[in-house]
Amino acid sequence: MADAKNKKLTMTMQEYQALAKTIEPPRPVAVNCVRAFVVGGFICTLGEGLMKLFQHAFGFDEKTAGNPTVAVLILISVLMTSFGIYDKIAQWAGAGTSVPVTGFANSLCSAALEHRSEGIVLGIGGNMFKLAGSVIVFGTVAAFVVGLIKMIFGMGVH
Repeated sequence: MADAKNKKLTMTMQEYQALAKTIEPPRPVAVNCVRAFVVGGFICTLGEGLMKLFQHAFGFDEKTAGNPTVAVLILISVLMTSFGIYDKIAQWAGAGTSVPVTGFANSLCSAALEHRSEGIVLGIGGNMFKLAGSVIVFGTVAAFVVGLIKMIFGMGVH
């Protein structure tokens, strides 16, 4: 695949690519994986702690504690994004911050902050939902398919 791309490049471009490969520092893949694991694990541990807090302090059961837990994690993520903290952590941790629900909240909040000067509807709303639209559509279609499978096979219908 890389050879096919190189065939389309001129000799100057190929020389540049070769030079860039010699100068570019090696990527610390193992360190990046550890950072992502630690930060993603911390976010998930925080979520688990919040869930236990909602169960024990506020009387939620295991099923109902999930909703306020996710809401609090999203709120924390949005606040940290607004203050510029989340992006600094994300640069250091990489994928560890983008996989949990906090990463999705961060990306929506970042889009809203970036385009707020264009107005509420066209700026914030339009650009936030460019990003969220595919996720919302996929979630809706997946929920429909799962519901259809459950209905056809009669699993868990009570």
